[in-house]
Formats: sequence, C-alpha cells, structure tokens
Amino acid sequence: MVLLQPDPFLNELTAMYGRSTENGSVWVTFKRSSMKSKAKRNKLGADALEFRCLVRATDGKKTISTLISAKDQQKFQSSYATVLKAHMHALKKRERKDKKKAAEVNKKEEKAPKKSRSSTKVTA
Repeated sequence: MVLLQPDPFLNELTAMYGRSTENGSVWVTFKRSSMKSKAKRNKLGADALEFRCLVRATDGKKTISTLISAKDQQKFQSSYATVLKAHMHALKKRERKDKKKAAEVNKKEEKAPKKSRSSTKVTA
C-alpha cells in the first residue's frame, strides 16, 4: 500500500478509473484514523488527538492511500467529487427484467375475475 499526498492520490485515482473503464472495478474506502497505536492514544488522552480520514483505493492489483486532515477535508471532497463525476459514464445500467416480470404478473391478476364468496343470510 502506497501512502500518497492528496493531489497525487487523486491523479492516481483518475488513472485507476481510466484503466478500469472497459472492465474492472475500483473500490474506495474512507476510515477515521489517528495513525497512532492504542497505547499511545491512551497516553495522550482524547484532547491531544487529531483524527484524520484515511482514504484507500484499489482496483484489485494496486492499492493507494492518503490521509486527509480536518482542515483539508472540504478541498479534497470537492476534488474527489469532480473525479467521480468525470468517470460516471463507465457505469453499467441495471437490467430491469425483474420489475417487468412482476408488473406482468400483477396485470394478469387484475384481469382475472375474482371469485367472491357467496354468503347466505339466515333470517329467523
């Protein structure tokens, strides 16, 4: 796993999306991290800790990651959104066969006459 700065990370992520346009996938995960061991976190206390966001991306062959601080989060999110929007064209449309079949079954049920119960009244 390669730890990159945010801008080179976004460049490499763009390249990953480019390589996986025809076939393949890219997985991106976000995780809160302090990058310190549990023992060090307990010694420092909750006040001195600065949590960062660990962002990992992989295409199955190569894994890259970056750390985003709280002050850089807005800038990174806007740049990341731009990268995602640029590569949305590679998404496959979902087949809707299941919905069509369910709609046909419902239409057949509506067309078929419903049997009504005949009730007999007993008058005294």
